[in-house]
Amino acid sequence: MTIREKTEMIEVSTLSKYAALSIKTKGRTRLESECPMRAAFQRDRDRIIHSNAFRRLKHKTQVFISPEKDHYRTRLTHTLEVAQIARTIARGLRLNEDLAEAIALGHDLGHTPFGHAGERALDKICRHGFRHNLQSVRVVEFLEKEGKGLNLTYEVKNGIENHVDGNAATLEGQLVEVSDKIAFVNHDIEDAIRGGIITSKDIPYNCDYFLGKTKSQRIHTAVNSIIQGSGEKIQMHPEIKKAHDQLLDFMYKKVYIDSAAKTEENKVEGLMRSVYEYYLAKPQGLPPFYAEIAEKEDIDRAVCDYIAGMSDIYLVKLHNRLFVPQAWE
Repeated sequence: MTIREKTEMIEVSTLSKYAALSIKTKGRTRLESECPMRAAFQRDRDRIIHSNAFRRLKHKTQVFISPEKDHYRTRLTHTLEVAQIARTIARGLRLNEDLAEAIALGHDLGHTPFGHAGERALDKICRHGFRHNLQSVRVVEFLEKEGKGLNLTYEVKNGIENHVDGNAATLEGQLVEVSDKIAFVNHDIEDAIRGGIITSKDIPYNCDYFLGKTKSQRIHTAVNSIIQGSGEKIQMHPEIKKAHDQLLDFMYKKVYIDSAAKTEENKVEGLMRSVYEYYLAKPQGLPPFYAEIAEKEDIDRAVCDYIAGMSDIYLVKLHNRLFVPQAWE
């Protein structure tokens, strides 16, 4: 037996009957030989970690735009926290940890610069519309490796696509959706307190009572509730879910919409629109790979792909190079 085959047999003998097994994957878009060491979902996880899109997440906004202090989350650290929570739940339920981790690590690869403000801006500007989950699938299926993509399994791509609505075909995909919410609501509370947007005393009493007063306690309560309450589907205890939903609602009202943390977001659409319209008018300025997309698909698709893949820093520098007079050297 190869190491991969041993791993596959361990999955068969130890995982839950509800788990997605590597040997039962629906496969990849392009056939390829099996790895002697790694099972299918392990390979997907590794391909995502080694991708260019994954590395760019370190300079993409989570909530606070381009924070100068070290301890605010970025899209990359958010992704890692989601993966940690997803693995913990998967292990507790004896689901496939490698699949859950791969989906979690890939779920935001298509996210724009400047977080959801950038997503809303591109959705307005691009005539095709824009959703970061669909763009994440496009990244792994096509944009990575100059058009070759990562050739991931169906289960990972399905989980990435459906991480915003909970309709994934596997329980591993479904648990990533709830892990994403658990991660962002709790780390965003920590960042919002650090930034002076809210205080711990602002958190609703029911949330403190049912979930806990600290980030660690709240995550533990939510994760434990899912592990204790899930079987054929991923679910929290009703009282815990109600408190968690109330916490999400609190964050939308106090932090995510019209708070001091969002004061710079009104500049994002103008920044993106100016760059977008520049390349619509001058497609010859696009890098060769995106110029090919413009020829094979259309110019809107190409410019949208180009901008969506940028980091915050790169987009600002590009905008300044295109529109701000440079000093003579």
